Amino acid sequence: MQPTHPTQPDLYSTPPYKRSRRAYCMQAAFEYFIAILVSDAYLAKLLMYVGLDDWLIGIISSFISAAFLFQLTAVFLVRRIRNTKRTVVFFNILGCVLFVSLYLIPFLPVSGGVKTVLIILCLLFAYFGNYFVGSMLFKWANSFVDPAKRASYSAAKEMISLLSGMVFTLIVGVVIDRCESLGRLEAGFLFIAVAGLILAVCCLVCLLMIAKPHAEVSAAEPHPSHSMREVLSNTLGNKNFVHVIILMSLWSAAKYMTVGFLGTYKTGDLLLTVGTIQIINIAGNLCRFALSKLFGRYSDRTSFARGMELALCIAAAAFALNMFTTKSTWWCIILYTVLYDVSFAGTNQNSSNIVYSYVDETYFVEAMAIKNSISGVVGFASSLVGARILSVVQNAGNTVFGIPAAGQQVLSAISCVLTVVCVGYLHGVIAKQKVMKQ
Repeated sequence: MQPTHPTQPDLYSTPPYKRSRRAYCMQAAFEYFIAILVSDAYLAKLLMYVGLDDWLIGIISSFISAAFLFQLTAVFLVRRIRNTKRTVVFFNILGCVLFVSLYLIPFLPVSGGVKTVLIILCLLFAYFGNYFVGSMLFKWANSFVDPAKRASYSAAKEMISLLSGMVFTLIVGVVIDRCESLGRLEAGFLFIAVAGLILAVCCLVCLLMIAKPHAEVSAAEPHPSHSMREVLSNTLGNKNFVHVIILMSLWSAAKYMTVGFLGTYKTGDLLLTVGTIQIINIAGNLCRFALSKLFGRYSDRTSFARGMELALCIAAAAFALNMFTTKSTWWCIILYTVLYDVSFAGTNQNSSNIVYSYVDETYFVEAMAIKNSISGVVGFASSLVGARILSVVQNAGNTVFGIPAAGQQVLSAISCVLTVVCVGYLHGVIAKQKVMKQ
């Protein structure tokens, strides 16, 4: 029987722990492939095919930020769940299947308006499935990782996803471009749907291979129960954690102010093909892959906060460069992509791991849900503001105060400023807080 609170170093070398870590790495990779299929140029291509305007495409592309709000349900229900593994598997796979269903909607014999509604509903329910159990999956799967090596493990997991994702991205990009050149884009959508279904099955197998959570190994060990007052006292009543929420909200606002509107900018304004865009994304992911391990070691050696601080400096530089991306300087989007992807080597996993530094592990799931929900709402609100700014600039003939500028350039400038504020807040406040070792 596994102990409730594993502390022995040798325990992490046992077969069940090794199998669970490997399975989580593979599950993360397969889920990443599905995420690729419903983001950036692929999703933009689907939404443009249905007939949506740029500003609405940007909002829909930013649904992921508002979807984090669904994690709030975990705050109220996590203590009532007796079988974490079964719950995570059901909702995670449900989300994957709904994502895949997006690419079957163009084949339905209904109007464009109905297709738009169906796409929105599919996205909302798919994100609900994923994010309702997102923090539960993270805590469950990471319980098989040595606490002293969390950042390094996260980096290795990310590297596997990135390396395999590059090949996957290139293949899908070539297929979509080929189908579009032959005037058979629907065939490309069908290819994505079939590929996504296979990936969903792979995700299911990997989740089933992860061992049960420690507290659920023995039925004699009751699931811990805390009142909502205790949960709030140890999360929102924790000043150090509140600073983390503020940071992640600022970063979410910076990201979603711009990122959701770049898909149509690449294909519509810069006239880049999906294949070209994916080659650029591969270049960015290669650089991220090369630096992920270094970011992980740096974060383990210093702190998750310091790792994020370095990454956000790189992100600020990325947005600054994107301010100069035009049709004649389209190559700037390459530099932006590389820097932005490299920054994710430090922000992606550290944004979750940083919760371990300032919140008692007993309240980890609730803390993650609260952090992601609040920052997600802020991010979605930011995308709405970004949509309004984009619309105003485009209606003004892509000029600002008489100066030629695309809406996405203006949004990048705002994102750059917000990211710089994040760096200052991290350096001056969060990085100076006392870190919990757990």
